[in-house]
Amino acid sequence: MSSLEHPSEVFVSNYGSFLGKKSERLVLKENGQTVLEVPFYELQNIIIETSGASISTDCIKECMQRGIPISFLSSTGKPYATIVSPHLTGTVVTRRAQYEAFKDKRGVQMVKLFVEGKLKNQVNTLKYFAKYRKSADKELFNNVQSVIDKIETTAQELKEITGNCINDVRGQIMSAEGRAGNLYWQGIKLLTAGKIDFPGREHAGAADPMNSLLNYGYGILYGKVEKCLILAGLDPYAGFLHVDRSGKESLVYDFVEEFRQPVVDRVVVAMINKGIPIEMEDGQLSQKTRRDLAERIKERLDTAERFQGKKYRLQTIIQMQARRIATHLRGEARYKPYVSGW
Repeated sequence: MSSLEHPSEVFVSNYGSFLGKKSERLVLKENGQTVLEVPFYELQNIIIETSGASISTDCIKECMQRGIPISFLSSTGKPYATIVSPHLTGTVVTRRAQYEAFKDKRGVQMVKLFVEGKLKNQVNTLKYFAKYRKSADKELFNNVQSVIDKIETTAQELKEITGNCINDVRGQIMSAEGRAGNLYWQGIKLLTAGKIDFPGREHAGAADPMNSLLNYGYGILYGKVEKCLILAGLDPYAGFLHVDRSGKESLVYDFVEEFRQPVVDRVVVAMINKGIPIEMEDGQLSQKTRRDLAERIKERLDTAERFQGKKYRLQTIIQMQARRIATHLRGEARYKPYVSGW
């Protein structure tokens, strides 16, 4: 379906779509019929997700003169081409700001906002699942509330951390993030007790069903986040909290933090609590369970959530947040983390 979800971004996904120019407006046609007209001055990005679309040279020329990139995605969502003007420097300016921010307070601010979003979403995820136990299991509800209170105390400590560059405060921020993480997983263990044997959070190499679900789900999310960062003109390998390492997409790991809980954890905990069968084969999720999880995460990404006073699909919010990182680093606007409802 072709759609306009945000005034600044047009998605084209139907086979046979045509993009053209009519006076000062972008025109999208399907089967010869006009389905969308948008003034060029409102556009920031065009994303073409189908292999069967065409676009006029007039439209391309207008987009390039106005600095509107046209991006092409494969059927799996992986970017394979972007048309940008050879005379524009938007991406260069953004990446220069990104690299320079590593050495000053912008990098510290950026990381604190990512982690602030993560901690708030941990709290809201616990609240989301605990609210159904408030009357059914008062003791469990109170125990989870105690965990929530401790995470919120840690979030207050995070606000007090200051430094001139991320290297000065990386240890302090990671300590706060780690302590909150331990509390959060204690809360998740309480909420899934009796449903699954959860040994605690383990990363790569985990062979238990719960951690296998989480790790596979995060893998799907990394791909989505990387695409959004690239489309926003950012370098996914140049992060702030996660140090540079060859082949390591450090900014992906930084940015993904505020989306782990609302996108993946919500899906995994719901699967466990609903008693959805989790099949394991040779220490890994079975193909059937992987497909089931992937489909549920896709549905979750398509879910509309309230953000900035309106409702957007979660995957659109990720793209909007990626662009906010770029504008924050360029000093044009302040980044605010996405916080899910509960």
